[in-house]
Amino acid sequence: MSKFDRIHVVVMDSVGIGEAPDAANFFNAGEPDTGSDTLGHISETVGLEVPEMEKMGLGNIQRPEPLKTVASVENPTGYVTKLEEQSLGKDTMTGHWELMGLHITEPFDTFWDGFPEDLLQKIEEFSGRKIIREANKPYSGTAVIDDFGPRQIETGELIVYTSADPVLQIAAHEDIIPLEELYRICEYARSITLDRPTLLGRIIARPYVGEPGHFTRTANRHDYAVSPFSATVLDNLKEAGVPTYAVGKINDIFNGSGISHDVGHNQSNEHGVDQLVETLKNPEFTKGLSFTNLVDFDALFGHRRDPEGYRDSLQEFDARIPEIIANMGEKDLLMITADHGNDPTFVGTDHTREYVPLLLFSKSLAGSGHIEIGNFADVAATIADNFGVKPSMIGSSFLDQLK
Repeated sequence: MSKFDRIHVVVMDSVGIGEAPDAANFFNAGEPDTGSDTLGHISETVGLEVPEMEKMGLGNIQRPEPLKTVASVENPTGYVTKLEEQSLGKDTMTGHWELMGLHITEPFDTFWDGFPEDLLQKIEEFSGRKIIREANKPYSGTAVIDDFGPRQIETGELIVYTSADPVLQIAAHEDIIPLEELYRICEYARSITLDRPTLLGRIIARPYVGEPGHFTRTANRHDYAVSPFSATVLDNLKEAGVPTYAVGKINDIFNGSGISHDVGHNQSNEHGVDQLVETLKNPEFTKGLSFTNLVDFDALFGHRRDPEGYRDSLQEFDARIPEIIANMGEKDLLMITADHGNDPTFVGTDHTREYVPLLLFSKSLAGSGHIEIGNFADVAATIADNFGVKPSMIGSSFLDQLK
């Protein structure tokens, strides 16, 4: 019999908690990630009030220096630790895949100087549209349409750009390049970026609407991912008949692999929590895993180096935790964690190589405190252990530490 009927993993995208031991091997704007500390620097520079996560024990997590404005509590309501990434990458897919038990030994390809000319020419030949070369570099998704949207409206050219992640993104005004056409072009781009030297994690369709100076991205975004290279705990759960519910971009990150119910994309963190709560209320969801990604921390505030916005977003999520817990069953387990760091006070605009926090709560647990510091994949091993399914590639279960 399972210790927990349902497990709910919530990924606070990019909420790191201090440099990882190998941070010197990862870089931002040519500088090593040593000294990065997403939560620590937000707390230090703009203050951070997250009383719900504080009660769970966020301030109790072992750090060289305590969080400035998040206290350690004598009797936390849950168990906490921090996790180290083993895989060679600090991108979204690598982090999420390792949380589900995969060990990525070769990172995806990233293109800080833009995509190679031969790749752009192939996309032009397939689409019959020219590509704006000046946009071909790491770019903010809102800035790139502000800068090149007027030209796209005039010429019909494609806006192809990248980011700190191993992704190729195509922005298209829905009145100029219809969604069906944009999706078809992205499907083609996916088909030619499955091998090195252009092995990309995702191709992302980024449609938008509006007039120059007032462009807005729509909810018609679509991600074309590569499937995980080996079975994850999601696959093992699905194979064993244990339901898996994906909230936010989880289904895209795993290319649907191991997902039995795709709840859909989030329009915002708040909407993502709404979707999670509705999933918790689903009378058919009596056993299994829900897996939620909340991306605003990363996309809106980490990459844009906005510590105030990041702080506000964390506080807004914290205020929703009681609602999540209220809709959990007696034998549900909540796991709140992250997939990498993105220190908004750091140099550059890339992710940062950090430990991530892990907060654990269940109404059925009598104990609380600190569990052993582990690796991302320990989340997957614990899920597999709880439901009695095959473990994935790496990870050690901490199930027996939860009393």
